[in-house]
Amino acid sequence: MKLYSIETGNFKLDGGAMFGVVPKTIWNKTNPADQNNLVQLAMRALLIEDGNRLILVDTGIGNKQSEKFFSYYYLNGDYSLEKSLSKHGFAKDDITDVILTHLHLDHAGGAVSRIGEDLVPTFKNATYWTNEQHWAWAMNPNDRERASFLSENLLPLQQAGQLSFINPESPYFLPDCTFKVSYGHTEAMMLPQLKYKGNTILFAADLVPTLGHLPIPYVAGYDVFPLKSMEEKKAILQEACDNKYILFFEHDAVNECCTLIQTEKGVRAGDVFRLSEI
Repeated sequence: MKLYSIETGNFKLDGGAMFGVVPKTIWNKTNPADQNNLVQLAMRALLIEDGNRLILVDTGIGNKQSEKFFSYYYLNGDYSLEKSLSKHGFAKDDITDVILTHLHLDHAGGAVSRIGEDLVPTFKNATYWTNEQHWAWAMNPNDRERASFLSENLLPLQQAGQLSFINPESPYFLPDCTFKVSYGHTEAMMLPQLKYKGNTILFAADLVPTLGHLPIPYVAGYDVFPLKSMEEKKAILQEACDNKYILFFEHDAVNECCTLIQTEKGVRAGDVFRLSEI
């Protein structure tokens, strides 16, 4: 197995929304805001090369929406999904599988592209994987998440016959890939956990969006069930610390991976490094 970090682009969100009840005077030290109170975030996917399978975990926000839509998210930087795949010698048509941790627009938007007037799966040779519980949740969104579950990101996958469901409780998706499932950020979000070069790597998705979110109470205002998020984060981070897992951050624009250490204040970051350095 080989793993590659795939930068799909950066965007910005309100810092208060990203850190919930935590005061700006605290979170601004790790995730500094601009003059509009916006913090810089990555949309970092993970590419898994395993035998003849090339598996992409999440897809970023994509590029099919209107200029007005993108103006809400302040896309910036030179990264793109296509450029990042090409950097590692791959193209979109090489992707055999796409794992969507959950179906919010900044994770699933790149799953579908606009070709003329048609919306089609970006990866024409891929099977797209979610789970039945989360799909049902996204198809009948609550008012809090409605703006994050866009039908144009999801229904074309089903209509093209490229959508399949994982049972995340099954032992393995790949021989060295299992899933943790969490319910605080949204219903049945899947966190891939991979054995790689003698390490265990946990794709943290929106359970721990950035290194600055490691303290247990630092929970985004976007989370549907914040107390559940805290409970899950506490348990998973403790397991990760005890077993020397490496966290892979999807949304941290600066820090890609870290180990964990136990401190008087709880689990915190140990070494910080890039995936390519493992």
